[in-house]
Amino acid sequence: MASRGSKGSAAAGGILKPSDLQKLNLDQLKAVKEQSDLEVNLLEDSLKKINVAAARLEAAAEALNDLCLRPQGKKMLVPLTASLYVSGTLDDSEKILVDVGTGYFIEQKTMAEGKDYCARKLSLLKSNHDELSEVIFDLRITLSLFIVVTKLWAFLAMQMAAKKKNVADEAGLLLQAKIKQASTSA
Repeated sequence: MASRGSKGSAAAGGILKPSDLQKLNLDQLKAVKEQSDLEVNLLEDSLKKINVAAARLEAAAEALNDLCLRPQGKKMLVPLTASLYVSGTLDDSEKILVDVGTGYFIEQKTMAEGKDYCARKLSLLKSNHDELSEVIFDLRITLSLFIVVTKLWAFLAMQMAAKKKNVADEAGLLLQAKIKQASTSA
């Protein structure tokens, strides 16, 4: 399992650290946050596609198990598409075709090879799912940091505005006192 913080690209190839976020101005923070939001959405879509592929492989593995139990010569419906079936006869339940995607099929010599193929692909998808989940988790932490740093920026801006107002008020009072003093001495 990879260590946290080693994946993702919230900005220029890596997860930003809190110290990096504090160095960014508000516009830069907004830009990096928008990029991270897009990245999280894209990765979540990929995660959904992995889940769909895993469900299809699990269904295929179940179909292989069911096919093992059927006797040779058994009449059955064969799916050509998700909604189109034709009638057929089970000739040899040991030789199977495995759909490897984009219209390509591989003939497996034995049912065990077909089951092994499904198991290996499921293992690969689970590994990809886990890695992707970890990256999404890291990006969500970074997004949380964006919120904290943005609030900090807003708080500091209010503090600076309040200090400027106090300095301006004090300067105004001092100026009024000097004018009053100058007018009374003249």
